[in-house]
Amino acid sequence: MAGGHHGEGVTYKGVTLHKPKRWHTVTGKGMCAVMWFWILYRAKQDGPVVLGWRHPWEGHGHDH
Repeated sequence: MAGGHHGEGVTYKGVTLHKPKRWHTVTGKGMCAVMWFWILYRAKQDGPVVLGWRHPWEGHGHDH
């Protein structure tokens, strides 16, 4: 089922690596972009707290 002998591929020490299909490559790049956008968004939101520049309880607008 999974080990066909067709298509392009590179064999090294008995292991054959086949060229990925285009949709695999495009989907992987898209998911990578989403991951980095999320990391940068969270860094923008939580960066000062993580770096110790601000306490987590400061800046919420509660003045009591």
